[in-house]
Amino acid sequence: MLQLPLPDKEARTLIGHTAAVHTVVYSSDGAYCLTGSADRSVKLWNPVTGMCIKTYSTHSKDVLGIALPQSASDNSRFASCSMDRGVILWDVGTGRPVQKWNEHTQRVNTVAFNLDASILASGSYDTTVRLWDCRARNTWKPIQILDGSKDSVEAVQILDTEILVGCVDGRLKIYDVRTGRVTIDAVGHPIISARFSNDGNCILVNTLDSKIRLFDKETGELLSEYTGHKNSDYRVVSTFSYTDAHVISGSEDGRICMWDLVEGNLEKTLEGHTMAVTCVAYHPKLHTMVSTSLDGTVKVWE
Repeated sequence: MLQLPLPDKEARTLIGHTAAVHTVVYSSDGAYCLTGSADRSVKLWNPVTGMCIKTYSTHSKDVLGIALPQSASDNSRFASCSMDRGVILWDVGTGRPVQKWNEHTQRVNTVAFNLDASILASGSYDTTVRLWDCRARNTWKPIQILDGSKDSVEAVQILDTEILVGCVDGRLKIYDVRTGRVTIDAVGHPIISARFSNDGNCILVNTLDSKIRLFDKETGELLSEYTGHKNSDYRVVSTFSYTDAHVISGSEDGRICMWDLVEGNLEKTLEGHTMAVTCVAYHPKLHTMVSTSLDGTVKVWE
């Protein structure tokens, strides 16, 4: 199989945030990215030119998570969540909130849309996942609450009818909303990041023992472990390259680490950040990525 080159150099720094940056997501076509920061703002960027196109400021505390619709045709809105316990659905163009939900009782760590962006899921320190109807206006209550966790919910992702939930209690869950079935895997260490592979067959999990684990979605089998980074104190969100051939994660020492998915060996490390790298997002079509850090910077790597 032809191995395409991984990003190997810092191309530019996106300047604008004034405090730690917690999260970054690419638009589905890769033309834009959104970042969320402790400066309480979300910023929309052109990562190629480095230009900040718009700033969204309604949250009163750190922005911890951002979600964009999965469909390339739906680029008019996004969602964010915050330490202020709020979840906001935004209009990209006007920069104004379309809907605000404030039903969580603690900080909200993560948000995710379903395929047609009719439902938004949010995961919170209050141990719940709440599902919100994005089509209904002026409805403040969730349409469903998933409350089986014993600690902070740090990761949520929706794939078809399945909701993936990663929790600090060390348990990885998949809720099938069609059948009502819940699958639980005990990872044994606090989970701070969890996501499906791009092909939907695997789940990548970051835990606070400085390990990243790859599980088979159907069987729960541990397929591989990735080590060499440092992650014991902060939430560090990992990702896959768009081909699923590599695993990429930040590290608390400021590095970005890249592993071969199958072999598990650490192939490359990148340095540029001066504090913990909190999140890495990989371009959906190109070997380019964006990283965020507690040092307040956003960096593009090519």
